[in-house]
Amino acid sequence: MATGTTMLTRVPRQVVAWGLPLWSRGLPGRPTPPDLFRVLYTAWLVAFCLKVLGASWDVSWHFRWLRDDLAPPHLINTVGTMIVVGLTIVHWYTGYGVDKAAQRLILWGTGTFLVAIPLDLINHRINGLDITAWSPSHALLFIGTAFMIAGVIRGWYVGATPGRRRTVVLATFFGFFLENAIFPSEHQEYGVIGLAAWVRGEPEAEPSLLAFAAADLGRPVDLIAVQNFALPVPDQVYSLWAGIVGMAILVAARAATGYRFTATLVAVGYVAYRMLIWPLLAGVGFPTSAIPFFLLLGAICVDLAFLVPVLYARVVVGALIVTGAVFGGLWLQDAYLVAPPYAPWAWPYAIGGLAVAWLVVELAGRRLSRPSA
Repeated sequence: MATGTTMLTRVPRQVVAWGLPLWSRGLPGRPTPPDLFRVLYTAWLVAFCLKVLGASWDVSWHFRWLRDDLAPPHLINTVGTMIVVGLTIVHWYTGYGVDKAAQRLILWGTGTFLVAIPLDLINHRINGLDITAWSPSHALLFIGTAFMIAGVIRGWYVGATPGRRRTVVLATFFGFFLENAIFPSEHQEYGVIGLAAWVRGEPEAEPSLLAFAAADLGRPVDLIAVQNFALPVPDQVYSLWAGIVGMAILVAARAATGYRFTATLVAVGYVAYRMLIWPLLAGVGFPTSAIPFFLLLGAICVDLAFLVPVLYARVVVGALIVTGAVFGGLWLQDAYLVAPPYAPWAWPYAIGGLAVAWLVVELAGRRLSRPSA
């Protein structure tokens, strides 16, 4: 039988080098072995991919059937969440891979998300299916995820070695951030297709789901009931949310990477994913959605606006041309493809909101770019 010393010498050095310090208590900002740093953030990429896949299937699922806690989309999302929790514990306990700001964002984000899960389950137990993605319990899920991803972006930004890989991965994380922000709007994107299908006499939703939506209003299954289920929020929500929140995220991505085409590439990646998931869902009989192609025009204008060197001039020019691109893109998409109702009259509010958000993003980004202990 080999002695303990002999056995230890057979263990790869990487295991010894990782195993001992990985579970040692440490403060955020401690030096992280490069291989460990890559493993941690690769795991974050895997976790977010699983959560996005689960979420994409989940919204389509809920436009066909009544809610089920153990539905396959929920299980996929749960696996991603388990990885997130594991990574959060590692960052919190060891201090590896994060500075103080990143650690706090990840902790608050994961904590908020975990608190939101039982609240959402209680809500569903009381009210059954949540008619809208814009409900308070769902908002906590989105907010928690946003803080979580922001922490990961911060950790990668301050810890990764400058270079092409750092820029690509940073842009990818911003793509996840954009997906999380746009996700509530998918209710309208699925809803506009679902409503049209019902009007044609070819409903995509099961009768039990339509009956529940109608009973929630105390009505028979009629146009008003189906419209309330499919498009439950005011028309201006869709355009203002995309034109302010969505575009502000692309501004942040462009400012953080410093690469001239970042906003466009992030938007292209997101739209390409939506185009990929569309036939996969349709192929197995699930409802499909309108794809937000108009985001591409807005993203291009975000990149163009960064050609203006002066901050305040860039904010004004950017808010004007990006809002014009978003609303113009929505008009084109509505005319030639399909788009949710978007309230064309809301463009002045979008300009003002985006200008404020743009300025805050750039000023906050300059402050947060400094490493914290």
